[in-house]
Amino acid sequence: MKIESTIQGLSESLKTARTNQKIIGLVPTMGNLHQGHLNLVREARKKCDIVVVSIFVNPIQFGPNEDYDSYPRTLEQDSKLLEEVGCDYIFAPTVEQMYGNQPRLTNISVSGITADLCGLQRPGHFDGVAVVVTKLFNIVRPEIAFFGEKDFQQLAVIRQFVRDLNMPIEITGVPIARAEDGLALSSRNGYLSEEHRKTAPIIHQCLKIAEQDLQQGKKLADVLANIASTLTQAGFVIDYVEARTPELQKIEEFNQNIVLFIAAKIGTTRLIDNLQVQHNA
Repeated sequence: MKIESTIQGLSESLKTARTNQKIIGLVPTMGNLHQGHLNLVREARKKCDIVVVSIFVNPIQFGPNEDYDSYPRTLEQDSKLLEEVGCDYIFAPTVEQMYGNQPRLTNISVSGITADLCGLQRPGHFDGVAVVVTKLFNIVRPEIAFFGEKDFQQLAVIRQFVRDLNMPIEITGVPIARAEDGLALSSRNGYLSEEHRKTAPIIHQCLKIAEQDLQQGKKLADVLANIASTLTQAGFVIDYVEARTPELQKIEEFNQNIVLFIAAKIGTTRLIDNLQVQHNA
């Protein structure tokens, strides 16, 4: 496994693979890796000849009051984990390498589906994601890129601009990795106090109960209200509890396959989770 910190260095390293028409897979991350990230690498290893993992804490997707400066940078630890699961190259550029010294005048914005859910709470966040992911696609030029389904809205946004801009890349979503108690794995789980860590799995429990209720015929609005009530009683401050189609269109009734979304704070830590619910006609 090799670590590259420059665009030129990575291009040189991948030149032979391109010449030999190897399938290159990309796993974009911000580091501080957990099993969810490693599952993406394992999936990439199955489908690709060469696996590149990018580790870059992207400043333009953080809001002014978010945790960019304090976001954990753990490259040495991440490198050991990635070597164990078969990563070929780590691309770990500096901010200067990715964005240069001149003002950035180009933006990539996906309208509509970024206007609510996390987009409402984090204005500009998905523009920042779209810009950095496009840059990584242009630098690495992968055939396949792998993203976790925990950030389902992000995944939908990436699929949208890849389709809209005719990017020749297959986008693969990988199921959410969970702790034994059901909590979706996230780098931000490390911010939870011991007490809040015990409370946090209630989010997933609410989603599973909601799935059962919907499939037993309960009304969608009532099911969403029950989730909100349960979380509030448990001490969460809710950002949103919503249902959408897999393409993130709003929905009033459970009459097709849907995705249930939750974003809520416990203490100072904001957690997100989702569950895809099948409609059995």
